Amino acid sequence: MRTHSSRSHGVLFTCMVITLSMPFLVSGARPPAPVQRRQANLSYSIPMDGGGSMLTQVQDTYPPGLGEPINVIISANSDSAVLQNTVNNGGLINYYQSFNFSTECLGQHSGDNQGANLGDGNGYLNQTAVIRWDYGNVQLGTCEETLEGGDHIRYWIQNGADANSGAIFMALSYEMPIAGRYNLGRDWMIGNATAQSSIIPTSKLTNGSTYSGSTSFNGYTYHTTVNYVSGLLQNSSVGINHYQTVAVNDTSAIDGLVAVMMVKIATRRGHIDP
Repeated sequence: MRTHSSRSHGVLFTCMVITLSMPFLVSGARPPAPVQRRQANLSYSIPMDGGGSMLTQVQDTYPPGLGEPINVIISANSDSAVLQNTVNNGGLINYYQSFNFSTECLGQHSGDNQGANLGDGNGYLNQTAVIRWDYGNVQLGTCEETLEGGDHIRYWIQNGADANSGAIFMALSYEMPIAGRYNLGRDWMIGNATAQSSIIPTSKLTNGSTYSGSTSFNGYTYHTTVNYVSGLLQNSSVGINHYQTVAVNDTSAIDGLVAVMMVKIATRRGHIDP
């Protein structure tokens, strides 16, 4: 059993009861490509530029062809250690653990796989891994999430020959069938990653909304700055998995915003970075 330092705890998730009105019926067809905005700083490559999508590929949906939004990106301009898919040296897994997310229960994958095409030449690939809310217990807490529900992350790394940015693309969703599960899953994770003292007000977010804060785990302190951007996803219910239950009071199933995270390591096992 590993010995861990204390972690920064973000906003703990609570059960929410949301009354739904009857949602609009929508087609199961894929939505038209949204307006694309090329990032001048190359913090990630836009999947649609390479024939990819910001919606995942989900098995056996009804109607067929629905997907889930890739609604968070860790910028390739983040600290290079954070972009490494490892628990060591302050890597990506250690970063997730700094805000109460961790690897799956006893290392065993639960649930169906989803594919994503990041436009990097790799085509559709299953998620690299699933990371789950750990209820404050880094070793066994994700077992509780698997049974009881909670926030979870599917992620992919943009590393194909056609767009080798190294950025991390994530599909956030709350496990239980609640209204707004994609937007809320995104914002609850961002709230924890930036150590907010209150829940991020999802309905008030706009293009350009920003949050920042620091978290720590296992000798590493991370400073995260988040910028919400439009143009990568549509504000729509079209093509979205579970659209019948996700839309809230006649609003769209997703709000079309993607949270872009810039993560820097401020402290590395006793060394403070300049």
